[in-house]
Amino acid sequence: MPESFDLIVIGAGPGGYVCAIRAAQLGMKVACVEKRATLGGTCLNVGCIPSKALLQSSENFEETAHGFAAHGIMVEGVTLDLARMQARKGEVVSANVKGVEFLFRKNKVTWLKGAARILAPGKVEVAGETYETKTIVIATGSDSAPLRGVEVDERRIVTSTGALELPEVPKHLVVIGGGVIGLELGSVWRRLGAEVTVIEFLDRLIPGMDSEIAKQLERILGKQGMQFRLKSKVTGATSGKDGVTLSVEPAAGGAAEAIKADVVLLAIGRRPYTEGLGLAEAGVALDERGRVRTDAHFATNVPGIYAIGDVIAGPMLAHKAEDEGVAVAEILAGQAGHVNYAAIPAVIYTWPEVAAVGATEEELKQAGIAYKAGKFPFSANGRARAIGDVDGFVKILADAKTDRVLGAHMIGPDVGTLIAEISLAIEFGASSEDVARTCHAHPTLNEAVKEAALAVEGRAIHI
Repeated sequence: MPESFDLIVIGAGPGGYVCAIRAAQLGMKVACVEKRATLGGTCLNVGCIPSKALLQSSENFEETAHGFAAHGIMVEGVTLDLARMQARKGEVVSANVKGVEFLFRKNKVTWLKGAARILAPGKVEVAGETYETKTIVIATGSDSAPLRGVEVDERRIVTSTGALELPEVPKHLVVIGGGVIGLELGSVWRRLGAEVTVIEFLDRLIPGMDSEIAKQLERILGKQGMQFRLKSKVTGATSGKDGVTLSVEPAAGGAAEAIKADVVLLAIGRRPYTEGLGLAEAGVALDERGRVRTDAHFATNVPGIYAIGDVIAGPMLAHKAEDEGVAVAEILAGQAGHVNYAAIPAVIYTWPEVAAVGATEEELKQAGIAYKAGKFPFSANGRARAIGDVDGFVKILADAKTDRVLGAHMIGPDVGTLIAEISLAIEFGASSEDVARTCHAHPTLNEAVKEAALAVEGRAIHI
């Protein structure tokens, strides 16, 4: 008799492992399938965690080499030990993935090692063994999107996975795509000494985010030394012993230009990962973009099969997947699991950081919603001046009639942390006045959020 479970979760990334743990907490017998040698999925192994480790290390290197002098700290002969930096990144990853393994043991979640295939509702095959289950949750995440004419070898032409493992600093790194992944990893290698050129098809960076923030980020990163080729498309790549030659054309059409690079990072986005799952045979419907189609309760068209995270519609963010994992586990337990998609923040970990939650001005205009905007620059914030990071601003958008907070967009020091305050405000239906009247400690970066809320009604104090 095959072993049976109440729930089998396919995929042990942030969505899958959190779903498995929450379901186990609610009394279910749970198994989680993972084909990697370690738990944690893309995020912990080759995504969020290792990239943030390298971002922090590269920031430390640049500050030591160029930033400390302004504070009266003189350092000479700064050198880079890239092997040690990469080793530290590995140590950070190892600690995180082992932490998930510990949580599985603590919560009695069974780890089924291997690739999963859904044989039918209630039946999952893993490594030649068939397991029975009342419910299946698909949490297989996403993979790097390909580009025709650009063949990835993870050596000269890399995805984010290869870009995290480069054995030496490239002289010239070309990034295809001006989104989150390209800008973060481009920042890492630029700080460590590479010349970095970003090629973006559109006329702006970070598509989908606030356009004013995008312009400011382009200006600041350009000042740091990053080069941008906007409204351009890559139509081919030839890899050789001495590097890669890219064929680049204007997005609107025109003559091609050859650009040489030591390494090319392909970062044009991600696509849902559904390969080999047997979804077609099981009758699970996909949408026009290859994502698993679900209803408001994460159920697919096949009874007993659910899906969450990058493999379904919505922003491809680890914390979005986590919240969906908790929600679907609670729904399966008869509780009222729910995700408020208006309150999911997004962060870009360049320096300065970029953070956003809720609607952009462009979205509000398109929807015909009257709003007020309050903006406050970090150059007028005492703590930012003390730290020496004064680039950027906080912008809060509130309904013109009700004053309810509709969104916030920030660029500046540690705004990835500051955005949580506005996520909470949106979750609780707070007004900009609620944020403005909340006492903020002085001197803190958070005061820029309070001042931006005051500015919604034109009453900021320090500008």
